Amino acid sequence: MSTMAENIIAARADNRPPMLEKSQYNSWQSCMKLYIRGKEHGKDLLDSVLNGPFKYGMVVVPYTSTTSESTRPRTYDDLTDKEKICEECDIRATNIVQNCHCKRESKLYNEFERFTSEKGESIHSYYLRFAQLINDMNSIGMTMQKLQVNPKFVNNLQPE
Repeated sequence: MSTMAENIIAARADNRPPMLEKSQYNSWQSCMKLYIRGKEHGKDLLDSVLNGPFKYGMVVVPYTSTTSESTRPRTYDDLTDKEKICEECDIRATNIVQNCHCKRESKLYNEFERFTSEKGESIHSYYLRFAQLINDMNSIGMTMQKLQVNPKFVNNLQPE
């Protein structure tokens, strides 16, 4: 007897938005890199995604006649023009990645709302499609209450 995970993998519906599964990560990563590199300051955007956000670090405040030498965190005003571009690229890169996630989440919520069985579809096929949808939602951190999922499944079965 096959497990639910094996059934979900076997279902592989063609109309699904691409999910970020381990087996698909390289393809997704490649597409995302190409997309980011095509943007203004693409190299800096890609650097932000691959190496994390720009670190401000510390700045040494020289001693004066009334104060001793000290260090303080750098602020935006302390950054060079190139560093300011890197900081802006961090924000843009974060927005690009989050926007992709939000679009995928929105598509899945929409698909859940419109989900129904197809005429002549077997209950097994219906179950596999529904399980795939719920699995896709879970894989990106979306959670649905049993109170939402169970009635959706039962109420959208074909009458026969």
